Amino acid sequence: MKVMKFIKQIAAVFIALVLSLGFTGCDDNNNTNNKDKPADKINYTETLKVYNAGEYIDMTTIADFEKEYSIKIEYSEFESNEDMYADISRNPNAYDVLIPSDYMIDRLIKEDRLEKFDKSKITNISNVAEEYLNPVYDISNDYVVPYMVGTLGILYNKKYVDSIESWTVLFDIKYQGKVLMLDSQRDSIGVTLKMLGYSLNSGDDNELAKVKTQLQDMRYSFIYDESEIIRDKMVAGEGTLGVVYSGDAKTAIDRNPDLAYAIPNDGSNKWVDGFVIVKNTQHSDAAHKFIDFMCRSNIAVRNMTKIGYTSPIKGAWGEFGGNKIMFPSDEELERCEAFLYDADAAEKYERLWKDVR
Repeated sequence: MKVMKFIKQIAAVFIALVLSLGFTGCDDNNNTNNKDKPADKINYTETLKVYNAGEYIDMTTIADFEKEYSIKIEYSEFESNEDMYADISRNPNAYDVLIPSDYMIDRLIKEDRLEKFDKSKITNISNVAEEYLNPVYDISNDYVVPYMVGTLGILYNKKYVDSIESWTVLFDIKYQGKVLMLDSQRDSIGVTLKMLGYSLNSGDDNELAKVKTQLQDMRYSFIYDESEIIRDKMVAGEGTLGVVYSGDAKTAIDRNPDLAYAIPNDGSNKWVDGFVIVKNTQHSDAAHKFIDFMCRSNIAVRNMTKIGYTSPIKGAWGEFGGNKIMFPSDEELERCEAFLYDADAAEKYERLWKDVR
């Protein structure tokens, strides 16, 4: 009996071993299959076309919106507000949601190119700090929900420049060939106007003639480029002074501690970029959902972290420790003004820009 019992025990162990190997093999196959199995596809209900400036969003937030709402985002980027305007003028129905700057939003409202919001569908606008609501060009926020805010200033290398007092430093001959100027009509004309003591929004012929002379004199001294390219060149030590937007300045300084950012005492531009919906869109409900989603505090934090700019969503600010570039002082902001749109002045800016560029 003991021998038979022993044989039976051996047989039981052997069978158990074989079975365990078999099951293990099945598990391995299943694991392999699971690894190779593609993620569940989203069954999109519609496509929303969004047009934004370059490098100006955390793309993972778009992916999360798509998952939550089953709405596909067809995302495109523009280099300047003027390029965006030219694009939508050629094809008014190419996009559903735009994210332009304040003066361009002003223009689009005046030209009746935007749809009024159904505010019941954008309840998260309540997260926007009051100081960024009710702009003069849209006093009730019928057409725009703020996305990012910031300033325009000078990014400089502290090895070669001690401090910045005025925009005149850009025109100092000792920095010839080392000044990176924004390839942006309103910004470059605007900072020159401020340097001369005028308003950013001047349409005065005599004042603009002086701007033209200044910029023409520097035609071969300035190196014109986009803000993010200027940022990268300054980080790499390829420039001494660069005119940039505040978010690019923050990113640059994070990468290169030899750099600093200043808003000149002459004053500058304080801007607000915002979400707008194109008139006659076929995807109005999806557009409202997208804008409302982007106004969530946690989404704003992710976008701020990625791009370095300041969201007007107040609940996102605590994550950034009062960074002075992201949150300039009241004194600095008092010296600044917003770009606005005036049709007559805009034509003058176009002609001036063609002459100097």
